[in-house]
Amino acid sequence: MGSLVEALRTLIPAERVVTDPGVVSAYVRDEAQWAPYGAPAALVRAASTEDVQAVVSECAERGVPVVPRGAGTGLSGGANAIEGCVLLSLEAMNEIVEIDAHERLAVVQPGVVNDHLRAACAEQGLWYPPDPASSPWSTIGGNVATNAGGLCCVKYGVTRDYVLAVQAVVGRGEVVRLGRRTAKGVVGYDLCGLMVGSEGTLGVITEITVRLRGARAAERTVVGYFDTLEAAGEAVSAITAAGVVPSALELIDRHCLRAVDEWKNMGLSADANVLLLGRTDAPGEAGDAEADTMADCFKRAGATWSTRSTDQEEAEALFSARRLAYPALERLGPVLTEDVCVPRGLVPEMLSRIERAARDHGTHIANVAHAGDGNLHPLIIVPAGDDGARARAERAFDQIIDDAIALGGTVTGEHGVGLLKRRGLHAELDPAVVAMHHAVKNALDPAGIFNPGKVFGTPG
Repeated sequence: MGSLVEALRTLIPAERVVTDPGVVSAYVRDEAQWAPYGAPAALVRAASTEDVQAVVSECAERGVPVVPRGAGTGLSGGANAIEGCVLLSLEAMNEIVEIDAHERLAVVQPGVVNDHLRAACAEQGLWYPPDPASSPWSTIGGNVATNAGGLCCVKYGVTRDYVLAVQAVVGRGEVVRLGRRTAKGVVGYDLCGLMVGSEGTLGVITEITVRLRGARAAERTVVGYFDTLEAAGEAVSAITAAGVVPSALELIDRHCLRAVDEWKNMGLSADANVLLLGRTDAPGEAGDAEADTMADCFKRAGATWSTRSTDQEEAEALFSARRLAYPALERLGPVLTEDVCVPRGLVPEMLSRIERAARDHGTHIANVAHAGDGNLHPLIIVPAGDDGARARAERAFDQIIDDAIALGGTVTGEHGVGLLKRRGLHAELDPAVVAMHHAVKNALDPAGIFNPGKVFGTPG
C-alpha cells in the first residue's frame, strides 16, 4: 500500500497523510466497545472539500475503501476502520461558515462540534434543536451521518428535520450540492434527506446547511421518583394519552443513578429507583398547565415523590446526570449499548421485557431513555475480561432487539446501524426493501468504496 500513501501525499499536503501507528490507533474505532475494526492503510486529516475529493478519486481508481469519521463518539461501529482502508478524518473541517439570522439557517463544516454551533446560534437569539447526549463532543457531520436525536427530539424532531442542504463528495470523486436554502422546495427526489442517516455509505459530506429556530422559552421541569421501571413507563404512557408533548421526557434507572453518584457524588440514588424528568417550554399559562398535567400523570402512575422544580440550577443538575449516565457506566466495565424505539404506549411493556432479558441471561442492564418518544437505551455492562458474561450480554442484546421488533418497533432510533445492528436491520426490513437500499447504494457508490460492509452488510 506504499504506492497509495505516496500518491495521496502528492495530491494533498503530505503532513495530512498519517501512517504512524501511535497516531492512527486513536482513530480506528468509535465508542462501540465490541464492534470489530481493522488496520487502515493510512489516516487522512482532511482540511477542505478538495482534500476529500482527492482522496475519494484516488481510492475509487484503486478500489480502496474510504471510511469517514468525525469525533468518534458513535455507538454502533459505523466509523470503525476496515482492513486496508483510508480513514478520512473530518475533525479539522470545523468552521461555522455562516449564520443567517434573517433566513434562520447556518452553514457549517462537518467537524463543528454540536454544542459549539448551539452556542454560536444562541449569541444571535437562535437555536439549533438536535441535542444528542454527546453534544459537548460529537460533531454535526457525525450527527448527520447517524441522523442523531437527543433529549428534545420528542417535540422538535431529529437531525434530518433540520438539514436543508449538504455538499458531498460522491461516486468517483464528484462534488455535488443536494437540497436547498429556501424554506420550501420540491424539485426532484429528496437526495439530501437520503444522505442524512446514511452512515458514510453513500459519500462524504463536506458541508451542511441547517435550519434554525428562534430562542426557546424558559422551561419548567417536573421531577418524579418511582420504585419500578414499569411504573415510570406508565407515567410516560399517561402523558402521551393526555396529549401533552413535552420538550423533554427522560428516564434514568437506579443503576445509572448509582454510577453517576459514585463518580460525581450527586446523591441521586439514595431516594429513587427510577428518576423521570419532564420538561415543557410552552409559554405562559399553557406551560403551567402542561407541567401540572405531567405532575398529575406521575402521581397517578405511582410516583413515590414528585414536584415541579423551581430551582433552575437543580433542574440543570438533574439533566446533566442524564448526560453523564453513559460515561459513568463505562467506568464499571465495557458497555454494550442498545438503541431500540417502540410505540410510546408500549414503553412499559418494553421496559418489562428488558428486565426479563437481564434475568434470562444473568446480565447487568442499566436503562436510560428518551422516554417521551419511545427511544430506549438499555446499557449492558460486562466485567472486563469476562468472556462468559460477554456471551450472555450478546444474547440479551439480541433478545432486546427481537422484542422491540415484535412490539412494532425499530432496532435503532438515533445511533445508527453501523456494525452492531446489521442482524436487527435484516430482521426488521423486508428483503425487497433491503434490495432497494442495495440498488441505491450501487447507484451512488459505483466503485463500492464508501464504508463498505456497514449498515447493509452481511451480519456476522
